[in-house]
Amino acid sequence: MIAIGSDHGGFRLKQEVMAHLKEMGIEYKDYGCYDESSCDYPVYAKKVANAIVSGECEKGILICGTGIGISIAANKVKGIRAALCHDTFSAQATREHNDANILAMGARVIGPGHALKIVDTFLNTEFSNDERHIRRINMIED
Repeated sequence: MIAIGSDHGGFRLKQEVMAHLKEMGIEYKDYGCYDESSCDYPVYAKKVANAIVSGECEKGILICGTGIGISIAANKVKGIRAALCHDTFSAQATREHNDANILAMGARVIGPGHALKIVDTFLNTEFSNDERHIRRINMIED
């Protein structure tokens, strides 16, 4: 299951991503926000991150205006590797090399069509299990 969350700046793109996930038959849980009223992105970053750390969800998607703040907030939770990606190459590389468990995007930076391609790449790319990448992830975790 995919955990998904956004602040008000990412709300509309989150709606498009959820519709896409539904169309693809991918289960997700929406951790908010639930409308375009002004809100604080750290609240939703923490909810999504905790869902992944607890094992309730496998991966997450977070969206705010730029993707920057929400990714910083998510990365404060131990065990989270949130990656801000605005292109498919970064989405693929962060899954293969960093085993990123949260994709962050900025709704004011990319359009919905491109965002959905990034989501697909992130969700469909496996971690390489390469020894050097595992070593580096362990260094981050320590």
